[in-house]
Amino acid sequence: MAIFDQAFERKRDAPVVTGAGNGIGRAIALALVAEGVRTLFVDINEERLRAATAAAADPALAFAWSGDLAERSECDRLLDDARRQLGLVTLFVHSASPPRREQDHLLAVSDGTWERMRAVNLDAGFHLGREIAKSLIAAKASGSMLYLTSLHAHTPRNLPHYSSSKAAMDILVKEFARTLGRYAIRVNALVPGAIAAGGFVADPALARHIPLGRLGQADDLAPMALALLSNRIAGYVSGASIVVDGGLALTNWFDPPQLD
Repeated sequence: MAIFDQAFERKRDAPVVTGAGNGIGRAIALALVAEGVRTLFVDINEERLRAATAAAADPALAFAWSGDLAERSECDRLLDDARRQLGLVTLFVHSASPPRREQDHLLAVSDGTWERMRAVNLDAGFHLGREIAKSLIAAKASGSMLYLTSLHAHTPRNLPHYSSSKAAMDILVKEFARTLGRYAIRVNALVPGAIAAGGFVADPALARHIPLGRLGQADDLAPMALALLSNRIAGYVSGASIVVDGGLALTNWFDPPQLD
């Protein structure tokens, strides 16, 4: 059998993908369905969810769940519904993140905006990942998790709520990987660059800073995401942060924010 054949166990693997209504999360969820894996698409926007699941290679394998992951009660509802629809969740992708606005710089970001970014990116990522891990441990089953972080975990973005939450996710991945490895649960981070998808509207001029000469697309992330999730392909990879950015991390292209 070729090494890339049957990257997933179709009868066993059951992924939950947050932020699957658009952007990178959508691309990853669709790619999982294309591999023949039953996948729960999670998003706050029902219209986006319907469009995403309808676009799946096999819509019968694409399940939709809508809710606000900034709320702990909704995270718990997601976990309960995922178990009912999929059984044991073996794969988890956390791609959900609130929209970011350039005007929310250090001196302007509101408490509510700060708290919501942290709640979705970090708090939901921690709670969902830990609860999924507990279920895998109880079942004596292996699993894999993937967190979408950012280049701005280490490079200022002029959006302190976004950058700091992504930096916290970066170390959370390492904490998870260190603790859960003994249970055959792998945890990694995928680090996108300038990806023209989801809530990010990229200036085409940004391409001049990218060694490969173009902005990224959501589909550029999906193959690496699936490789990291697959125990067959990346079974000895855990605690890693894999950058998919066309080389953009080689420079910091941001100027300080314009302050009123």
